[in-house]
Amino acid sequence: MTGERVVVIIPTYNELENLPIAVAGARAALPDADVLVVDDNSPDGTGSLADRIAAADPQVHVLHRAAKEGLGAAYKEAFRWALSGGYDAVVEMDADGSHDPADLPRLLGQLSEADLVLGSRWVDGGAVVQWPPWRRVLSRGGNLYTRLALRLPVRDATGGFRVFRADVLRGIPLEDVSSAGYCFQVDMVFRTASAGFRVLEVPITFRERTRGDSKMSGSTVVEALAKVTLWAVTNRGARLRQRVGSRGAS
Repeated sequence: MTGERVVVIIPTYNELENLPIAVAGARAALPDADVLVVDDNSPDGTGSLADRIAAADPQVHVLHRAAKEGLGAAYKEAFRWALSGGYDAVVEMDADGSHDPADLPRLLGQLSEADLVLGSRWVDGGAVVQWPPWRRVLSRGGNLYTRLALRLPVRDATGGFRVFRADVLRGIPLEDVSSAGYCFQVDMVFRTASAGFRVLEVPITFRERTRGDSKMSGSTVVEALAKVTLWAVTNRGARLRQRVGSRGAS
C-alpha cells in the first residue's frame, strides 16, 4: 500500500471512554493514514470529544450524523465521504477495543492479494477472548448458516474489522444496500463476492469490550437471520431462472 491513501473509519455511539484509545491506536499503527470518526449524535459527548481530537490532529476527521440510524447507514455515509476524498483503501474498525489496531498493517498488506480483506475470528489462527459460550455459539452458528445459505467462501462474514479497496465500494451501488444493523457486514461481503471481487480472510484475535455497553441486541440477530434467508431464496431463484432460460435457448 506504499503511496496509496488510507482512511480508517471508526463509527461511534456513546464511546466516550474508548474513542481516544481507538484513535491513538490507529494513528500509531498507520502513521500515514487518516482516521474518520463517524458519530451518531452520541448523548454522552463522544462527538464533541472527537472534534477536540481532530482539532489537535489534522489527520483525524469527524463526520457528525443527526441520529442513530444503524451501523449500515453510518458506514454508507462514511464510504461516500471516503470515495469523494480520493482514498485508495477504506478500513472498518470498531471503537470499543475489540479490534487490535496493531493488526492494521497486516490486513492492509494483504490487499496485494485481494480486494476485500476480512479480519477473521473463525479461521485457523483466529481467536475470541472473554466471550461467554452462548456468544461463541451464536457467532459460529450464524456464520455457518450464512456460509451455507449464501454459498459464501468465508468463515467470518459478520466481523467488523476489514479493509476494502476503493474500487469495490465504487463497484457496489451503495444506495441499494438497505441493511441497517450488523447484517450490513454480511450484505457487503455477499455483494463483494457476487460482483467477482477477491475476498481474503486474515486471522485476528477479537477481545470483548471492557468499557461501555455492547450494541448487540436480539433484534440485530433476528434481522440478520431473516435477511440472509431472504437473500438465499432470492439468489437461488435467480440461478434457477438463469438455468431454465439457458435450456430454453439451447
